[in-house]
Parts: sequence; C-alpha cells; structure tokens
Amino acid sequence: MIAPTLTTARLTLRMHTAADFAPYADLFMSDRAKYMGQTADRKAAWNLFCSDVAEWTFFGHGYWAIDLTETGAFMGQVGFAKRSHFPEVELGWFLFEEYGGKGYAEEAAIAARSWAYDNLGLDSLVSYIEPGNTRSIALAERLGAHQDAAATPPAKDVLVYRHPASEARR
Repeated sequence: MIAPTLTTARLTLRMHTAADFAPYADLFMSDRAKYMGQTADRKAAWNLFCSDVAEWTFFGHGYWAIDLTETGAFMGQVGFAKRSHFPEVELGWFLFEEYGGKGYAEEAAIAARSWAYDNLGLDSLVSYIEPGNTRSIALAERLGAHQDAAATPPAKDVLVYRHPASEARR
C-alpha cells in the first residue's frame, strides 16, 4: 500500500521519498535523537528509514513525511509503527529542530491519528516515550493521551501514553 496524502491547514503528509533519507539520517545520528532510537551510522539509519516506509506494505500504515505546504520544506515525520517488539500500534512523530515550537507536530499527529481511527479500525493507539523526552510527553498530553501504567512497554523504562479513540475525535 502507498501512503495516502493528507493535508491540514499548514501541512502536507506524504509518502517518503529517497530524498528524505539524508536529513532523516542526520537527525538519527545526532545527539537530538537520544530519545528516538539514535543510530550509530548511516547503515543503521537506512534500516530504520526503510522500516518506517515498509510498514505501509506490511500493515497498511506507516510513517508520512511532513512538508510545510507553503514552501514544500520537509520538516519531519509522523505516523505509525508496529515493530515486532511493540505490543501495540504506536503513533510517533519527530520534527527537525528548526520547525519545533510552532504547533506543527500536534497538527500532524491529530491528522494522522484521525486517519488511523477512520481507516484502520483501531480502538486506541499508544505513544512509546522515553521518560526524559519532555517535549514528546507534553505533546502526547496536549493530544489528550494519558500515561497508561498498566500497558506493556516495548522496553524497560519506556512510558506508554494511550490515545483513546474518544479523545481523538477533535
């Protein structure tokens, strides 16, 4: 399956292209990625990037590239993962640093989450967040998610934030 294109007031969520890999890899090899599965090299970043894209083929969901519609600038990604070690489907996101603090991640996550509930038949989604990732915790809470201590995390010391369908309908 190819990712459908979604649009919001300011953003275009689209299928990743090969041109997205270089900035993606740079982010995942940087200190900024310490809470996002930081990789040691471009090969590991490539494997993660391909996994994000391949989810569309395997599961009918995956990650979208986020573009600023006005300029076409690639800003980050949002979407869903169901890795082999993930107990549930995760809603995840990242933005490149220069685009943070403007509400873009929230806008993209709301659009993606609405699409998931409308198209995947899911009752809920989770976000797996490292305890020190205060920006992602704050975003999850703005999205109406709550920490679910009863949920099984994919790894030790990972917090699970649950996005119930009833709260996703904004």
